[in-house]
Amino acid sequence: MAVPEVIPIAYEPRGRTEAIGLYADGQFMGSVTYGFPKGFRLDHGWEEHKRLYSVLHTFDAEGRYRDSEIWCAGTWAEQQRAPHGPDSVLARARAHLATRLRSLPRRTYTDIAIRPFQLTVDGVLFGLVTGEDEGEPWAELYPDHLGFGAPWDGSYDT
Repeated sequence: MAVPEVIPIAYEPRGRTEAIGLYADGQFMGSVTYGFPKGFRLDHGWEEHKRLYSVLHTFDAEGRYRDSEIWCAGTWAEQQRAPHGPDSVLARARAHLATRLRSLPRRTYTDIAIRPFQLTVDGVLFGLVTGEDEGEPWAELYPDHLGFGAPWDGSYDT
């Protein structure tokens, strides 16, 4: 079975896909996720290169990519220096995403179905990328590392 043209993603309250759904102009997918620049190698100082992003992608009703708002809240090193409270990197990223989600008119949280897309911001790959491994088709959401595959029912692996 090939990768479908439009890939379903299941809404999971309190899960990794809790910020997906429909809005007045189409579909949306939000997340707070860490990412490394492409080609980065884990070595001394990696904590300054692991960045936390607030991400909001929008799509039309047929799942075609429209736009993204990607905002870097800070690094893993910053989060470790101040891990708690409203000024932590994680709290800032969550607050930013919540504000962006509230700006979507007639927003409802539900399953979505989108087409593959990709873009690079700060050297970090964002998008839904497809491929095949040993004859098995797959799709993966980056940098979230959510993997989708047969039976293509919207469920994911991490």
